Amino acid sequence: MKAGTRRGCGALPLSIANRAGVIVRTAGVLALLALTALPRQADAAGLPEGLPKLPSLNEIVQRDVQSGLALNGYDPVAYRLEGQAVAGEPAYEILHQGAVWRFVSAANRAAFRDAPEIYAPAFAGFDASAVAQGRAVDSNPKEFAIIGSRLFLFRTAENRKRFVADSSLQRLADGQWASVSESLTR
Repeated sequence: MKAGTRRGCGALPLSIANRAGVIVRTAGVLALLALTALPRQADAAGLPEGLPKLPSLNEIVQRDVQSGLALNGYDPVAYRLEGQAVAGEPAYEILHQGAVWRFVSAANRAAFRDAPEIYAPAFAGFDASAVAQGRAVDSNPKEFAIIGSRLFLFRTAENRKRFVADSSLQRLADGQWASVSESLTR
């Protein structure tokens, strides 16, 4: 074999063979991403062997469409520890339920990783008062309330105030959530 050529690539110089390999790998990754973005009907029809399953109903969370960040990058653990919305750092991220979650520290990240059901917001982070009305509405991570052991997010301060004042809204939202979550696009 000539120096500077890659085995199995004939007489192609190594740099061209490497570029071709990168292009093929990139195309494969893009194809995989396209397949996983298909509607749920594709899952029923059966995806090719070896591909990850499409997200199920329990794998949803409100996330920024452009960045993929859950809670717009706010740390879900900090709501409890600091009593306020605190922006997480890129250095402390994890991928959970198809979204990137950010934290202010490695300790907060570890706490979430070990018990996400404790720290993740109720109703996948959608406005709790809207869920009580049977709708999924994006929330503002700075408008929140911790009631009992649950974190609730709201779109507006008025929605938060109404939900906190009327305990029947929490029961109503809990009852509506299954129907609301089925209506979400995956």
